[in-house]
Amino acid sequence: MARRAVGGTRVKAAFRPELRLPALERYEGGGLEPDGDYDGLEFREADFAGQDGGGARFMDCALTGCALDGTRLSRARVLDSVFAGVRGVGTDLAGATLRDVELTDARLGGTQLHGAALERVLVRGGKIDFLNLRSARLQDVVFEGCVLVEPDFGGARLERVEFVDCALKGVDLSGATLKDVDLRGVASLEIARGVDRLSGAVIGTAQLLDLAPVLAGELGIRVED
Repeated sequence: MARRAVGGTRVKAAFRPELRLPALERYEGGGLEPDGDYDGLEFREADFAGQDGGGARFMDCALTGCALDGTRLSRARVLDSVFAGVRGVGTDLAGATLRDVELTDARLGGTQLHGAALERVLVRGGKIDFLNLRSARLQDVVFEGCVLVEPDFGGARLERVEFVDCALKGVDLSGATLKDVDLRGVASLEIARGVDRLSGAVIGTAQLLDLAPVLAGELGIRVED
């Protein structure tokens, strides 16, 4: 496993997904079905708003430019797949499993991923507002070049998670457990709650200075000149 030096210690780097999709067949079916089985398919510019695909399995699939407003995908299994340019508000992925997945240039709001399991996932580009990852498990996850507005990691477990050229605004880390979480690549780091849960994370000197007022408040330190 790759490691990066931090002072006298090293932080474990996240494994990224290595996707090699086979030749895909264009999906010509109707809407999603609960517990559906989708293998080797390309969904392009499909409108899945309000549809129920709870418990479905996506294997070696690509969803490109699809609308996911209010789409129910709770307990879905998304394996070795790509989501590119998807958009939607209120997409429900609660309790889902995402393994070896790339999510690129997404425009999402209020996405529900509480209780989900993410392993070897790359989130690149795009903007996600009010992402709910409460009690989720993230292992080998990379957020790269994206904007996360008020993401909720409350009670989540994060291991080998990297943020590269990202903006984190109003993040909630209440009750979260962090291990080998690299925040040094966050261009804008705003922690609304749970600054006391940063043990297990790595931050840069400039970030420490920015967080000093929040840390002082958490420790009950009064700063006066």
